[in-house]
Amino acid sequence: MTDGSPLAEAMEVEESPSTSITPRDPPKIQRLEESVVNRIAAGEVIQRPVSAVKELVENSLDADSTSINVTVKDGGLKLIQVSDDGHGIRREDLPILCERHTTSKLSKYEDLFSLSSMGFRGEALASMTYVAHVTVTTITKGQIHGHRVSYRDGVMEHEPKACAAVKGTQIMVENLFYNMIARRKTLQNSADDYGKIVDLLSRMAIHHNNVSFSCRKHGAVKADVHSVVSSSRLDSIRSVYGVSVAKNLIKVEVSSAESSGCAFDMEGFISNSNYLAKKTILVLFINDRLVECSALKRAIEIVYAATLPKASKPFVYMSINLPREHVDINIHPTKKEVSLLNQEIMIEMIQSEVELKLRNTNDTRTFQEQKVDYIQSTLTSSKSDTPISPLPSGQKTPKVPVHKMVRTDSSDPAGRLHAFLQPKPNNLPDNVSSLSAVRSSIRQRRNPKETADLSSVQELLSGVDSCCHPGLLETIRNCTYVGMADDVFALVQYQTHLYLANVVNLSKELMYQQTLRRFAHFNAIQLSDPAPLSELILLALKEEDLDPENDEKDHLKERIAEMNTELLKEKAEMLEEYFSVFIDSDGNLSRLPVILDQYTPDMDRVPEFLLCLGNDVEWEDEKACFQGVSAAIGNFYAMHPPLLPNPSGEGVRFYTKTSEKSSQEKPALGGNVEMESVLDQDLLSDAENAWAQREWSIQHVLFPSMRLFLKPPAAMASNGTFVKVASLEKLYKIFERC
Repeated sequence: MTDGSPLAEAMEVEESPSTSITPRDPPKIQRLEESVVNRIAAGEVIQRPVSAVKELVENSLDADSTSINVTVKDGGLKLIQVSDDGHGIRREDLPILCERHTTSKLSKYEDLFSLSSMGFRGEALASMTYVAHVTVTTITKGQIHGHRVSYRDGVMEHEPKACAAVKGTQIMVENLFYNMIARRKTLQNSADDYGKIVDLLSRMAIHHNNVSFSCRKHGAVKADVHSVVSSSRLDSIRSVYGVSVAKNLIKVEVSSAESSGCAFDMEGFISNSNYLAKKTILVLFINDRLVECSALKRAIEIVYAATLPKASKPFVYMSINLPREHVDINIHPTKKEVSLLNQEIMIEMIQSEVELKLRNTNDTRTFQEQKVDYIQSTLTSSKSDTPISPLPSGQKTPKVPVHKMVRTDSSDPAGRLHAFLQPKPNNLPDNVSSLSAVRSSIRQRRNPKETADLSSVQELLSGVDSCCHPGLLETIRNCTYVGMADDVFALVQYQTHLYLANVVNLSKELMYQQTLRRFAHFNAIQLSDPAPLSELILLALKEEDLDPENDEKDHLKERIAEMNTELLKEKAEMLEEYFSVFIDSDGNLSRLPVILDQYTPDMDRVPEFLLCLGNDVEWEDEKACFQGVSAAIGNFYAMHPPLLPNPSGEGVRFYTKTSEKSSQEKPALGGNVEMESVLDQDLLSDAENAWAQREWSIQHVLFPSMRLFLKPPAAMASNGTFVKVASLEKLYKIFERC
């Protein structure tokens, strides 16, 4: 019912048409204009700037080029310039060069199944002219000059002009997507697009190692990709991706004959257990064509996740060659995917070979050493120096040359660097009466004379003695601690030389040697509350996981934690007797050994220590077992940087938090609430205490103990543990020249 009001009548009028909609005539089908068709097709072929670069580089490879140079401006939106030294383009072919479906690669459809070139459709250059301004400069062999011509919408804007040119072809694509506003706005992040172009050329460079590639930003002097012609694929990978990738690669090969129903040959390189990365890099070429294959990538990732303990993401390069009639290359607009005959069989064979290689090389881990050539001669030269001996009475002490004089502080020769950087912290241990008393107590310490009568321990100690570097031993026993240079390196002075010393490496070796010397004669640290092994190991597994948000592996982690807990419970009697690591029958850790007096390890690293005991120790062989446990204890007790970031300098930004700005007046309704950054004082105080305690331990515990007990192995002279940064004699020579 209605009440007769004007509002009700209006509602009835508005509702009445909806009940009687007249059917409209079907829309008329009409032929699109050619320019519209071409622009739609261009947007499909040239999706991003990297698509244009890929097409142009593949054309250069088809032209038998040996050098390809790419210049990019604003991620490719302003300029893409690709220059090569190929055979060039003939003058008579320039009028139809950028028309759609004009190509020199094939003449009939059947040619697709025997095609060896990269391009074949004749759409790439045409598509670029519909969404950008394209200029081509080219010269062929035997010509005295080249030709330059500009294209727009598939046709020449003018007749080819004679110009000076170098061998090959140069194509400039300017103002890409100038007439596609929506596409251009979505591609404003030039850094992202330039990164994709660099990645593309890096992949091309390691496969086509007979061609030199370079890629740089417009106006930049240094190229971001620079590869040279190389006879070795591994050298190409080393040149493009770096030594850290190349040194951790394993060669892999698979060959299958026609009789197996799947004929193909594959060769490539896969990363080993030492390689760590956050994402998978799969560089895949099929019949020399760069493509993607999600099924193969997923199969390889499954193998790595099941084989390697940390579920590391791999680096994989593979080149697959198979009969051309078994490949359909015409299934994707940008040709980044292909369809293979018997793809499942091929992937299964490759997956099995990769798994076999990984299992055969996962028995041991290799740690590379950094070579420092100049440190060894400096450290060994001290042996040849003439020792100072008492002079006969009546003779004067010889005058020391100025450039050999060493300035010291008689009141406190060690650790004076921090006095110039920051005030001395007030949170040092209270039970230390004085610095001299601490030094005295440390120097009076001695190792236990009696050790367990086990030949394996004696052999390990003999190995420590035989590997000792005499020059380093002399340096460590007579050096002066100056201060911490950064989180890892300390400055130390020996005679007229200044060195950077890696305190993590030094403390790790010292703790390892002390564990062997105190074998079965440890004092103990009693934990206030017993800690369950399974929870600690599970915590370590979660910290090592590169993809912590993936919940699919939680069951596997729990199973690994249970297995390691049971293993350590079985070895609990031996661990308690020889290393003072007490684990009760319920699987709780309650005691740890004392390696150095007045030093307690960072308890945040207990989970890592227990996981290392469970995974890295060879329990069946006595000598290897004792060495593995001692190495795990040494790594646990080493003076690593605290887990909290260093609060000094710019590190204080990690301890800021955002909160509402306090004000006497409340903001008006709908107004903006002001926010301000304030320091988390509690967390900042904890961090300052941790870092101050570590520096105190390095100066007053580590270095005095090293002078007494450490026998540095020869490897420390060349692996970057000691690096000379200054020499007084050389500084005088420099100042004399000035």
